[in-house]
Amino acid sequence: MWIRSISRLVSSLGIAAAMFGSAAAETTVKIGMVMPLTGTLASAGKQVVAGARLYVAKHGNTVAGKQIELVVKDDGTSFDVGKRLTQEAIANHEFDVLAGGTTGDLLASAPIITEGKMPTVIMLSSTSAVIDKSPYFVRTSCTLAQSSAIVAEWAAKNGIKRVVTLVSDFSPGHEAEARFKDRYLGLGGEIAESIRVPLQNPDFAPFLQRARDDSPQAIFVFIPSVQAGTFAKQFVERGLDKAGIRLIGPGDITDDELLPAMGDAMLGTVTAHFYSAAHPSPMNRAFVAAYQKLTGNRPNFMAVSGYDGMHLIYAALEKANGSVAGDALVSAMKGMSWESPRGPMSIDAATGDVVHNIYIRKVERANGEINNVEFVTFEAVKDVRASAK
Repeated sequence: MWIRSISRLVSSLGIAAAMFGSAAAETTVKIGMVMPLTGTLASAGKQVVAGARLYVAKHGNTVAGKQIELVVKDDGTSFDVGKRLTQEAIANHEFDVLAGGTTGDLLASAPIITEGKMPTVIMLSSTSAVIDKSPYFVRTSCTLAQSSAIVAEWAAKNGIKRVVTLVSDFSPGHEAEARFKDRYLGLGGEIAESIRVPLQNPDFAPFLQRARDDSPQAIFVFIPSVQAGTFAKQFVERGLDKAGIRLIGPGDITDDELLPAMGDAMLGTVTAHFYSAAHPSPMNRAFVAAYQKLTGNRPNFMAVSGYDGMHLIYAALEKANGSVAGDALVSAMKGMSWESPRGPMSIDAATGDVVHNIYIRKVERANGEINNVEFVTFEAVKDVRASAK
């Protein structure tokens, strides 16, 4: 009898522990951030994570009766590692929501995400085609097509008739190049040459010399923002600034966090992008101050993407009454709109892609600081492919 009593007690304790663990799991929403924290794109991943953490710090870690927990994993800027981490996390039920990182990770993981019905908010990748790879994808970052097409339109209408394109040789670079060329050629511009540079540890100098030899009025540039400092230095060393060749492109080349360290090399550069730390709104001024206090750095477009990604997750959890079921949460996200530090934004109800203003900005020095100063606004810009549907 004594043995049977002990056995029943142990069994009861086991059931109670299981019930407690289940209840704890049901009251916690784990948001997995598979991001590049080391390797070539480490700076980008860290900025997204910092933006997400700032949102939680400002708005609390509970929503719809659930506790929010960020689970951050480093993919090392390796698509194979990112796929493995995502696959393991879904198989082991480590995440309830995925914060999507690089294009390579998302393309490799899309079938796994779809099979696992994992709601995924893309906070880093800017490749248009990614959004089509899973019905569980929505995006709060941007698409390169949005900025590339807009800056092409601005250049063609402002007397820039001959351009060299220079982009990193990976899918985001290919997309930026294609969207710029489509719009620019369609408006009567001339592409003197299209140059692609290696993604890993590039030496821009020989490619810049090729571009200079083509005598363009401007170079359209897309490279990852983490390489912008090296590019700016070599642009000046090769004398392209003295030759009167202008720099244009998406906003990665004048990344807000790195811009102050680039010095005068970037003055006059014109870019099209969805966010500037100098965006003149009270919400953005508060965001910039809070981010600088948290990190010691100026926020850039990746930081605001992480911040807005968390806003979307919080708002969707409220709308879905705390449900983390993939279909319910993604359905709650689509069609949402809100005011962001970047300005007004929304999630396209049909595609799940981001819709926001694209600003033409010029790098200027004011009050001792170098900033991307917005001077033209294109409102509520959809992805170029979405606009054509």
